[in-house]
Amino acid sequence: MDLISEVIRSVRVGSAGARLIRQPPSAGLRFAAFDGSGFHIITRGTCWLVGPGEPVALRPGDIVLTSSGAEHGLSQEPRALRDLPLVEPGAHPPAPGPAAFEFLCGAYRLDHGHPPQYLRALPDLIVVSPDYDRHPELRSLIELLTADVSAARPGSGATRRALLDLVLVQVLRQWHEQDTAPGWPAVAHPGIAAALREIHENPHRPWTVGRLSEVAAMPRTAFSRLFTTAVGRPPMSYLTGWRLAFAARLLRETDASLASIAPKVGYSTEFAFSAAFRREYGVSPGRFRSAPPTPTAADVH
Repeated sequence: MDLISEVIRSVRVGSAGARLIRQPPSAGLRFAAFDGSGFHIITRGTCWLVGPGEPVALRPGDIVLTSSGAEHGLSQEPRALRDLPLVEPGAHPPAPGPAAFEFLCGAYRLDHGHPPQYLRALPDLIVVSPDYDRHPELRSLIELLTADVSAARPGSGATRRALLDLVLVQVLRQWHEQDTAPGWPAVAHPGIAAALREIHENPHRPWTVGRLSEVAAMPRTAFSRLFTTAVGRPPMSYLTGWRLAFAARLLRETDASLASIAPKVGYSTEFAFSAAFRREYGVSPGRFRSAPPTPTAADVH
């Protein structure tokens, strides 16, 4: 099963933004916690990542992944997180004059719901130091994203989201390849992988734990226990989350009616689908579809 592809599909439900931030000497900034995921790419200068643990030194090329939108900050020197000023969301051009450090900020805000389980299983703050000689495509993507956020051009709404997706894919690949991600879901077990594949490809089917255990060719109790350990949620809880995440994508990306979406995601009636969606996302499907994106600290729109 391709976990990284599932991550990208899940975060696409939210609003996406990117921004180039230039910090003057002796200045730092704090990013408030939010429901979503994001990253920072240090492009010039050096700084420190400030979070709940010890500060981490960053140099040009380093990438910080905020897997679940945890509060954090960047500063020229190690400082307490509470002492850093809160960054303002919205469209703000880079500060003029000399800069101690500069970085690209990209984020996906999930106005309703939460980051996918795969990202929530990772540490809150991850630092990746890519080997750009081995992965020149990442350098090219960063250059393209920098150019895209530096000037407003026709089509930037489409190109920016695509570039954010590609950068996130590359960061997750390199983190995964480092084999230092203890929280990354262990779904190498062929039975669990088969059950996940069926859930993802056929969410409309009337799945039960028993039927999924048959797909996995495992006893029901052993399957349920191993699935929960590997994925972080019991089978039926994961199934519900996946069905409604798929529905959220259909609501945002298509004009399909609620009556046509309901059976595609395993609900017999529009009423049952709407009630389940409201429990998961806190709003009705109609409000979710019509709600405008919420600005993030990375937005430049």
